[in-house]
Amino acid sequence: MKFKQRILISALGLGLVMSLGTAPVFAKQQAAVEQQIENPLLAEWTGPYGGVPAFDKMDIKDARQAFEIGIAENLADYEKIANNPAPATFENTIVAMESTGEKLGRAFTYFGIWSSNMSSPEVRKLQMELSPKFSEMSSKISQNKKLFARVKKVYQDSLKTPLDPDQQRLVLNTYEGFAMNGADLSPEKQKRYAEIAKELSGLYTQFSNNVLHDEEGYVTFLTQDQLSGLPESFVKAAAKSAADKGKEGMYAVTNTRSSMDPFLTFSDERELRKKVWTNYYSRGDNGDEYDNNELIAKILKLRKERVGLLGHKNYAEWRLQNRMAKNPENAMKLMEAVWPAAIARVKEEVADMQTVADELKHGITIEPWDYRYYAEKVRKKKYDLDSNEVKQYLQLDNLTEAMFYVAGELFNFKFTAIEKGKVPVFHEDVNVWEVTDKTSGAHIGLWYLDPFARQGKRSGAWATSYRSHETYNGKQTVLSSNNSNFIKPAPGEALLVSWDDANTFFHEFGHALHALASNVRYPSLNGGVRDYTEFQSQLLERWLSTDEVINKYLKHSKTGEVIPKSLIEKIKKASTFNQGFATTEYLASALIDMKIHLADPEGLDPDRFERETLAALGMPKELVMRHRTPHFGHVFSGEGYATAYYGYMWADVLTSDAAEAFKEAPGGFYDKAVAAKLVKYLFAPRNAMDPAEAYRKFRGRDASIDALMRDRGFPVPEKK
Repeated sequence: MKFKQRILISALGLGLVMSLGTAPVFAKQQAAVEQQIENPLLAEWTGPYGGVPAFDKMDIKDARQAFEIGIAENLADYEKIANNPAPATFENTIVAMESTGEKLGRAFTYFGIWSSNMSSPEVRKLQMELSPKFSEMSSKISQNKKLFARVKKVYQDSLKTPLDPDQQRLVLNTYEGFAMNGADLSPEKQKRYAEIAKELSGLYTQFSNNVLHDEEGYVTFLTQDQLSGLPESFVKAAAKSAADKGKEGMYAVTNTRSSMDPFLTFSDERELRKKVWTNYYSRGDNGDEYDNNELIAKILKLRKERVGLLGHKNYAEWRLQNRMAKNPENAMKLMEAVWPAAIARVKEEVADMQTVADELKHGITIEPWDYRYYAEKVRKKKYDLDSNEVKQYLQLDNLTEAMFYVAGELFNFKFTAIEKGKVPVFHEDVNVWEVTDKTSGAHIGLWYLDPFARQGKRSGAWATSYRSHETYNGKQTVLSSNNSNFIKPAPGEALLVSWDDANTFFHEFGHALHALASNVRYPSLNGGVRDYTEFQSQLLERWLSTDEVINKYLKHSKTGEVIPKSLIEKIKKASTFNQGFATTEYLASALIDMKIHLADPEGLDPDRFERETLAALGMPKELVMRHRTPHFGHVFSGEGYATAYYGYMWADVLTSDAAEAFKEAPGGFYDKAVAAKLVKYLFAPRNAMDPAEAYRKFRGRDASIDALMRDRGFPVPEKK
């Protein structure tokens, strides 16, 4: 396994902006290396399928030592490259760095499982202890003058005598990684840069742990007489969740979106809806020791100071320089083009909901905890569409098979379940499939699925790669994972999900396919440009509603009957329903993310900034940001989406435009010619090709916002 720090650190949410480089090795660490201490977290992966992680042997007690040894060896690897007496070349500098830190990479894979899927007080304590050490390593690497001089020489030579396109891209990315992280700063400024990075790493971990505390600590327990309106499947799952928490005979609404969302949609108990809503949207904002507002203020000040050392006036300007948007102004231009149509649609949606509430003589004015509940009633009234009825046809097992079908048609992939026990897993809920080429039978990789919520697992859904594709040093196959937080059904019951959750399931599988379809030489090129990496996964969502998937896989959980065409017609007619809510709650978060990083952080109160900025934007009072600032982990538990949350919409412009390419093709969404171009230009290259160039090769032109506006049922902007 080749270790690329930018990718793995970001994937673990440790929040470090990693570059490549080296520094002297601590005596204690060097001694550990020389002793060649055997540590299971560092051991080479053995067994079938090109070697697999020994998840069954991982023990948190080995983590501290593993990182001491791994960090030491990683630094030693870079020290050797930096002090190579031979003139700097692409091979002895850039390619040499591709092979660094193999043991450290393996340790990070295991630690990522603990921090994301199996957290505990012990894990969180260790995160707080280790994150500054990771930051110190990063700073010593990125600020190594000798190493940067070699990288700079290779970069300058490549401008005179170009390399192969993917090599040229690798050199550019490596050079920018150094330059953006202070490699050219004076020793005094480098020292301060490193201090800031170290402090930020601790703040990110603390922020994340505070949110996880509030997700675990606020559970709403219901009694039998408080279940009015709730679907049977939810009630059974809530009963099991309560029993697992020692509350036999009660029903638990956990403080995660997968539990909160259906409760707010169906519960007739308005006061309980308010309580569940408040618990969820107050995460990190309860005025106690786990409150994140003070941490956010510190993070913003430190981020601005850090990029100021590099000559940038704000964090957003620094962050977007090598993104598709290029600068904050372009990102804001896109969001501001959509915002007016979104909030105008919210007003229409609220008016419809208020009418329903008045007709039912409920005597209420729509509040945020009412939105989902009355939106569901409007959906039934306008489209005769009951989302709980739709849910009966959305079984997770069938959806998984549907995703395999799509992958087979577009990518020529075949997924074969691996018998339990043949591949180690970190929890009994995890299942594994082998992925092969349908035609040749060639092994491509493994896909792990961890679908259920559990204590210590962060909320939401995500994809992870335990090993990425590469060919420069012998072909390595992919180990890809999808992780969700579905509430585990009662024994013998099918796991039924909402249409939105089904979309998310396809979305995250899109990330897995992006990894499995990778065809790059160098491991670093498996990364991506943040406002582009969501495009492939958002695009895959479109196949959920294709006729082929509907007719083969959307079957009733009890009768086995295919979902009626009349119900599908209702779903399609309602496809733009509630787009005001969906677009506005997302855009509000993206706008706050950008604006809070453009603001002067001195004396900034995050809560007040959020309130005042939303008021100035005309945010409808009947809904709230998708991610309120105090629990906005995308932005404040690391730097992955900081000033980059707009990227989902940037990617959605590409998604809508690319979807129209399939709609226009003779074979529709399964057109072989368009699918071949999709794989060749949009999935296989990963970051080996400039995203804008890759999209033009696929579409023959740049993407237009018009398709996005049509998709959402918003007015298409007039051409000037």
